[in-house]
Amino acid sequence: VEGYLDKFYKGRRPNGFYIPRFVNLDSKTSKKEYLRGFGYQGGASREDWTLSVAELNYGKDLKEAILKPGSWEIGATGFGEMLPYHDNRVTLSDTEKDQWGLPQLDFDVEFKENEYKMREDIIKQITEMFTAAGFKDIEPYERATGPGLGIHEMGGARMGWNPRTSVVNQHNQVHDVPNIYVTDGAFMTSASCVNPSLTYMAFTARAALHAAKEINTGKFS
Repeated sequence: VEGYLDKFYKGRRPNGFYIPRFVNLDSKTSKKEYLRGFGYQGGASREDWTLSVAELNYGKDLKEAILKPGSWEIGATGFGEMLPYHDNRVTLSDTEKDQWGLPQLDFDVEFKENEYKMREDIIKQITEMFTAAGFKDIEPYERATGPGLGIHEMGGARMGWNPRTSVVNQHNQVHDVPNIYVTDGAFMTSASCVNPSLTYMAFTARAALHAAKEINTGKFS
């Protein structure tokens, strides 16, 4: 990012930036080849002393180069929703045991066509934005990744009415053990494309209130 070389950010930086979802919002917006959407998280910084590790300078020149901040760079990462596929699941292993002799978890989860199409558009849209903003030397990238390597992963103990197809009920109670509540991300099969922490907190408060009522009525201690 050209310019602003008299500006720095240490001690004066409120945060990075967030671009909320803008695709597939309603019938008026253009439809994509995939379902749902994505947002971006990013930030800007100035190049630092790591540019000097190649030892292109030495002595006084090296010291001065290390102390001077470089040009501005800006980066963004797209966070898209993964659809709640029924065949993406976690089961108990028939063969692998832990140190206490209990079955270990067996994960059978993968990205599918919808996610890969979305990833292509994530790169396309941010490249167009950065180009329109006048940024130079734009380098789009796509790193090899998979479920479980992002943030706030969820699923594995989904909420539902039927004990045969879900783990917890509408109150976050385990169907078979009603005095156990699951309020982390396990009960959610999808989080849209935003951070779900506030939702976890809301469901936790809701479940705690339900548990308190159950205790007061003597249903369990």
